[in-house]
Parts: sequence; structure tokens; C-alpha cells
Amino acid sequence: MTENVKLIGTGFIVGIFSGLLGVGGGVFLVPIMVSCFAIAQHTAHGTSLAVVIPTAIVSAIIYGFHGNADLGVSLNLIVGSVIGASIGARIMKKIPAAQLKRLFGILLVFVGLRMVFA
Repeated sequence: MTENVKLIGTGFIVGIFSGLLGVGGGVFLVPIMVSCFAIAQHTAHGTSLAVVIPTAIVSAIIYGFHGNADLGVSLNLIVGSVIGASIGARIMKKIPAAQLKRLFGILLVFVGLRMVFA
């Protein structure tokens, strides 16, 4: 199986989970790209963000058609997120890959535990 077919299949499965669970996909994509496709940690983060844009747009439109999106809340979150993402991307360049991987893992564990117990 070619690398492109594997990547498309991975994108398909992650897209289903992203649309179903309302996540951007990075939660799934970063670990898969690093562990299954040997993509460098920093590159996986940047690639994941590039993939999230069209995935999020399509999912948001469909959620909106079903009345499950709040445009006012979205616009306010966009303002903060754009500023925060710019700062975060600059900081990420200075963090070694091993430390970035640990931080990402800790975040996933924290968010997972919060969702289970909240």
C-alpha cells in the first residue's frame, strides 16, 4: 500500500472522529503522524493544524445547519485563538521535540481525565 493511500485512509478515519466528536483532529493526527508515519514532532503539529482548517470548516457548516453552532461565541473564540495560536507557534519552535511530545501527552491525559470525571 502506498504512503499516499495510507495517509488518505488515516485522514478519512480521523475526519469521521473529528466530525463525530467535535475535535479538530490534532488529538488523533499528531500521535499517528509521529508513531506510524515517522513525521517529526514539530512537523506533525504544523501539518495537523493545516489539516484542521478544512476539516473544521466542513464540520462547522454541517453543525451550523443542524443548529449546533453559536456564531457569537465562535467569533469571540476566534479572536483569542488567532492571537494565542500565533504566540503558541512561536514558542513551539523553541521547545525540543521530546519535551513537546511530553507536553502534548500530558495535555491529552489531562483533557481525557477532565472529560471522564467532569
